[in-house]
Amino acid sequence: MRLGISVPNGRPDGAPLTGEALVGSARAIEQAGFDSAWFFDAIGRGFILPDPLIAASVAAAVTTRIELGTGVLQVPLRNPVELAHRILTAHLICRGRLLLGVGAGSTPGDFEALGLDFTRRMRTLEDSLATMRRLWRGEKVGAADLTPWPAVVGGPAVLIGSWKGERWIPRAAREFDGWIASGAKTSLQALREGIARYRAAGGKRAIVTNVAVDLTVPTEPLPDTEPFQLRCAPEEAARRLEQVRDLGFDDTVLVLKNPTEAGLAAARALLR
Repeated sequence: MRLGISVPNGRPDGAPLTGEALVGSARAIEQAGFDSAWFFDAIGRGFILPDPLIAASVAAAVTTRIELGTGVLQVPLRNPVELAHRILTAHLICRGRLLLGVGAGSTPGDFEALGLDFTRRMRTLEDSLATMRRLWRGEKVGAADLTPWPAVVGGPAVLIGSWKGERWIPRAAREFDGWIASGAKTSLQALREGIARYRAAGGKRAIVTNVAVDLTVPTEPLPDTEPFQLRCAPEEAARRLEQVRDLGFDDTVLVLKNPTEAGLAAARALLR
């Protein structure tokens, strides 16, 4: 199983994010031996995150090996033609390392901030994905014709973010390149049920993101029905990661409470 890290939304000392800190975090994640770096998406929640496509592009420019993921990009918040263009640009800069995690969104405030209808998000996601994939193939959609660069025709790998997803998990398997489940919202029991549906439908790459890590706190029991996390002693955290691996997941993406150099090394040592 591969291990990824959410790029911190601040400096290791807790100070606000700077451009230099974002660049340094991407380099540190690669140097620590992780397989991927991930960027999340939120607008209008009282805090700011870097735009995931810009941040992934910056990280790609200063690394050579790790994959760069969005986990997940809320497609219905954007115009699909404009978004398709930005994604192609990020895909070009990432040189084949972009993992485009996408979803419909689950926070009404993000939609309210942009004056958009939260209730239509599922339909908008479906329509926008269809439009973007056509544009990436070089097709004309209405008046839009992006004429992609040869290196990015077809677009990046697209992974569908879905917690339980009775409808979207099988679609992720059949129509897209992977499935992303959120550890912050998904229990071990739900992960077990979801991976079974995903593999039964022929799915290939399955990723758990948003797995909170704090190796400094005492270990407490983690019922199978509670959100999956690694707030526990290192030995127990390693055991829980092995559980996810044994379920059949290909990647786990960690969110570190202490994203210092030592914190990165301790998290990487959880899985060998």
